[in-house]
Amino acid sequence: MTTLSEAPAWNPQRSSPMPYHRYRPFQHRVNVPVTDRAWPAARIERAPLWVPVDLRDGNQALAEPMDTPRKRRFFDLLVALGFKEIEVGYPSASRMDFDFVRHLVDTGAVPDDVTPVVFTPARADLIDRTFAAIEGLPRAVVHLYIATSPVWRDVVLGRSRAEVWRTVREAAERMARRAGDAPGVRFQFSPETFNLTEPDFVLELCDGLTRLWDASPDRPVTHNLPATVEVATPNVYADQIEYLHHHLSRRDSVILSVHPHNDRGTGVACAELAVLAGAQRVEGCLFGNGERTGNVDLVTLALNLFAQGVDPMVDFSDIDAVRETVEHCNRLTVHPRHPYAGELVHTAFSGTHQDAISKGLAHHARQAAEAGLSEREAPWAVPYLPIDPADVGRSYEAVIRVNSQSGKGGVAYLLRTHAGLDLPPGMRPEFSRTVQEATDDSGREATPKELYELFRAAYLGEGEVTLTAWSTHREPSGAHRFVCTLVIGENRGGDYEGSGSGPVTAFADALAGAGYAVEVLGLAEQADVDGEVVAYAECRVGNTTLWGAGRDVSAPAARVRAVLSAVNRAAAR
Repeated sequence: MTTLSEAPAWNPQRSSPMPYHRYRPFQHRVNVPVTDRAWPAARIERAPLWVPVDLRDGNQALAEPMDTPRKRRFFDLLVALGFKEIEVGYPSASRMDFDFVRHLVDTGAVPDDVTPVVFTPARADLIDRTFAAIEGLPRAVVHLYIATSPVWRDVVLGRSRAEVWRTVREAAERMARRAGDAPGVRFQFSPETFNLTEPDFVLELCDGLTRLWDASPDRPVTHNLPATVEVATPNVYADQIEYLHHHLSRRDSVILSVHPHNDRGTGVACAELAVLAGAQRVEGCLFGNGERTGNVDLVTLALNLFAQGVDPMVDFSDIDAVRETVEHCNRLTVHPRHPYAGELVHTAFSGTHQDAISKGLAHHARQAAEAGLSEREAPWAVPYLPIDPADVGRSYEAVIRVNSQSGKGGVAYLLRTHAGLDLPPGMRPEFSRTVQEATDDSGREATPKELYELFRAAYLGEGEVTLTAWSTHREPSGAHRFVCTLVIGENRGGDYEGSGSGPVTAFADALAGAGYAVEVLGLAEQADVDGEVVAYAECRVGNTTLWGAGRDVSAPAARVRAVLSAVNRAAAR
C-alpha cells in the first residue's frame, strides 16, 4: 500500500474518513491456487449456453413478484429469443412459483427443444415438492444448491465441511430416487458462495456428485459456480473457474456453468473471463435484474459477442420490443444508458461525436455502394457506434440529437436527414452558432422540427430589403442586366438596375445602387423533396462575411433570394 509520503507529487488525493480497515482483501478470505494461467491468452469464438434465471432469481428480486400471466409472457419472450435452457422457478418457495411450473406442464407451453430448470435447496420435503411440480414434463434439470463457504458454514448453517457434504449427499440421493430412470431429467449443483469457498472443498462436493449421479457425456451433470457476492476483481474469478476446469473429474461429463452477480459492478467482466477460463454455460438475467445489484446481464454479454463478429445464438434484433416486455413483467425501467438497449446509447449530443458519426455514416454508405452491397450487408465501421443500430431494430433518427453541447456536424446531419437541407460545409459553423444560442437560452434539446424553424427564421424570412419585382436578360455583349424594384424598410425604395457576368453578380451591382456593397464569394444549390431548388450564398456585405439561403422553383431565382437573404442578415446585425 502506498503511504502519503510515497504518493507522487502530481497526485494530491489524501486518505478518506471511510473505515476501510474493517474489510479484508480477497486473498485473506479465499485461496486461489492457480499459478499457470491459460485464460489470458484465450479467445471467445463461440457463445456459451445462455440460461436466463429471470423467472427465479430475477423474480425473487422484485418487490412485487410476477404472477402467472406476467411469468408466461416472459417465458414466451425467452423462447422466442432462442434460449434453450430456461430456469422457470423455485417451486418449493411459493405457491405462485409452483403453480407457474404446473401451468407450463398443463398447457404444453414448453417447446420440444427447450429444457426447463427448477431450483431446490437440500431439504427432503422441498425436493419432493419440486419433483411434484415437474411431473409430466418430458425433460427438466433439477438444480440443487447449498451454501458452502466458511462464513456460511459457521454463521448461518452451523455445520462442518463433513456435515455439509452429508446434507448434500442425502439430498442428491433423494433426487436420484425421485428421478428414477427417467432419461429426460438431469441434475445441477451449485455450491452457493463458491467464490469464498475453499477450492478443495468445492472439488470434493462436485466430484462426489458427479460420481453419485453417474454423470456421462450423454447425460452430463451441470456444476454451477456462483460469484454469489462479488468480492474480488474479475481475474480472480477467472482463476477460480480455471482451477475447477482443470481439476474436475469426468470433465467430459460435466457442464461447467457460472452465475455471476454484480456487487462490484463487474458481473459482465466476470462472466466473459470465466468463459475464457473454461465455463461452458452462463446463468443471468435480461438487463441484469436480480438480488442486490443484480445478476449478470445476458443482453450485454450476447451483444458483446455480436459486436466481435461472434454469433450470439440468441436474437436481439428488436431490442426495444424485448425491453418493453421485460419492463412490463418486472415493472422496472431499463436505464437510458444501459448498454445496447438504453434509449440514449446510440445517441450523440456532443459536437465532435456527431461530426464523426455523420462522416462515418456517409463513408459507410459510399463503401457499401462501391462494393455493390446494401448498407445493411456491408462491414460496419462507424466511429462511436460499436454496432449498427439497425441490427438491433433501431432507426437512425435518434443517433444524433442536438442541444447546447452539439456542434455543426450534428446540426447539419439532422437538417439533411429530416428537412432535406444539405448545408455547405462553410455554412455549418454559422448556423450551428444560431442553434447553440437558442439551446443555451432554452436549456433543452432542439428537435429536428425546431432546427428547421430556426433555419427558416434565420435565412428564409423577410428582412429590411424586399425584392418585389425583378427581371434579367443577357445583352449582345454577353453581360447580364438585372432590373428590380426594392422596398427598403418602411420609407425607402425604388427601381434599380445593375450589370454583371451573370444574374447574381448583376443583382449585386443593383444592390450597390441601393447602398448595399455586396460581393458574392460562393454559391451552392440543391433540389429539395418538393421539387424546388434551395440555394446558399456566401457573401461579403460591407465588412461582414456571412451566408444567405433562398428557395424557389427555379435555380436563378433561388440564388437571387440567397444573396438577398445574406444582405438582410447583415442589415439585421
